[in-house]
Amino acid sequence: MTNPQGPPNDPTAWGRAGNPGPSNQPTERIRGGQSPASPHSDATQPGRLPGRTEQFGAPRANVQQPPHASPPPRPGQPGGPLATPTEEPAAPNKKKRNLRSPLSLFLVLITVLALLVGGLIVAELIVRGKATDRIAQAAACETKDSATAKFGVAPLVLWQLATKHFTNISVETAGNQLRTAKGMKLQLNINDIRLQDSADSKGTIGLIDATVTWTSAGIKDTVTNSIPMLGKYVARDVKTHPNDGTVEMKGVVGDIVVKPTLANGTIRLEVITLNSVVNVFGTVVSKEDAQKKLDEYTSDLHLPLGIQADNISVTDAAVVAHFKATNANIPTSKSTQDDCFQSL
Repeated sequence: MTNPQGPPNDPTAWGRAGNPGPSNQPTERIRGGQSPASPHSDATQPGRLPGRTEQFGAPRANVQQPPHASPPPRPGQPGGPLATPTEEPAAPNKKKRNLRSPLSLFLVLITVLALLVGGLIVAELIVRGKATDRIAQAAACETKDSATAKFGVAPLVLWQLATKHFTNISVETAGNQLRTAKGMKLQLNINDIRLQDSADSKGTIGLIDATVTWTSAGIKDTVTNSIPMLGKYVARDVKTHPNDGTVEMKGVVGDIVVKPTLANGTIRLEVITLNSVVNVFGTVVSKEDAQKKLDEYTSDLHLPLGIQADNISVTDAAVVAHFKATNANIPTSKSTQDDCFQSL
């Protein structure tokens, strides 16, 4: 008997069908390449490409893959954990950063300034209104006519009230009358008022400048009221003469010519001519009697606070007189019987 050809350990004999081969059969190489066996070994195995080896970890044909795991449910979904409120620590920091930005600080500053200016304007309007009302009431009480008052635009009345120094106040009456004189209008400018209480004064007024306008119709009414039982028959038609500064009044029983002049710091109607004036009793009214009646009536035209008339003129429709006073004292309730200044 002869031994078979070839080495006894021929690996090709191990790979034949029906021969399981020894237990120490070499395994396939992990790296690519051909087996050290016969070059025909790859072709003997069905389903394997020649020249390629099986990769480590490659999936096998009959190995069952694990089922795909679904993602865990989100908070708030059915079957999942309850949603809990989350804190956002970045929001307060962002708010602080916004408050510290130049634009935010500028807007805050503008808002504060707007509120301060608005409050100052409201307070100024309130104080200005109350002050003008009191001055107008005092002027109306003194002239026996309705009056209005107003302050200058600057400085603020709040500042003037705090310093007790009022720079400019103007007063104007309606023009119905000045006490007993009908048709007389007063325009008054008061400057440099300093309030300082003393025994006989509430303060001083630096300058008072006043203009009185007495219409021709007002003069006619004044003469009619000042000469009872005579004036209504004389003062029917009134005409002013700017050339000679006289006022002529004509009536059914006579006529009278008067000239507005200044006397004792106020206006006086001086009788120039009195022609054919007869009263209802048939008695002739003398020039002296007419003058006495007119003086009694115009003596009520004296203005307070030492205001004196310094100029008078006759226009086409009225008599205009200018009054002035400097460094006038504001009287107290103890130093005067005039109650018109008590509300100031």
